[in-house]
This record gives sequence, structure tokens and C-alpha cells, in this order.
Amino acid sequence: MSTTTLRLPDELKTRIESLAAQAGDSAHAFMIKTLDEATDRMARQHEFHAEALRRLEHMDRTGEYLELEDLRRYALALAAGESPPRPTVRKQPVVPSRVSKAK
Repeated sequence: MSTTTLRLPDELKTRIESLAAQAGDSAHAFMIKTLDEATDRMARQHEFHAEALRRLEHMDRTGEYLELEDLRRYALALAAGESPPRPTVRKQPVVPSRVSKAK
């Protein structure tokens, strides 16, 4: 395990110590847990964005898409324990890629 030094503003250090004490943890354990959670959250966010870009590229390439309202009804039916038919894949004209322009 490596060691890293953090210079914390006094106010932040006080808040960390207070919250850690309320949770029954040391300030060190609190900071490790917080950094771990923030790192996981950021990694999931990056994965989500990468998946969204892949799906947008697929839609641009194939013209296939699903209507939001169809997906909403499908998800609500599944949540209610029903077995609804899958939403219908729709087709639009193939358009130049928006993703390449956004980069």
C-alpha cells in the first residue's frame, strides 16, 4: 500500500473528522471510503457515457431506434410483474454520424 499526503483546508479537515466520528470511523478510514466511492462513481459514469456513445453510433449507422414511450410502458409492465412484448424497433433514414462531429 502506498502513502499519499493531502493538504486539507482546516474547515474541510474539521468536517471530515466530525462526519467520521458520527459514523464511528477514523478520519483516515472516512477519506479512504469516500475516495473509493467517488472513484467507483466516476468509473461508472465514464462507462455509461461510453455505452451511450456506442449506442448512438449504432443508431446512426443502422437507423434503428426505440421510442422512449414504448420503453417506458415496457419497463412499467415488467416492474408490475407482467410479460409484455418487447418494444418495436423503428427505423429512420441513415444520417451522418453525430458522434464524430462531437469529438
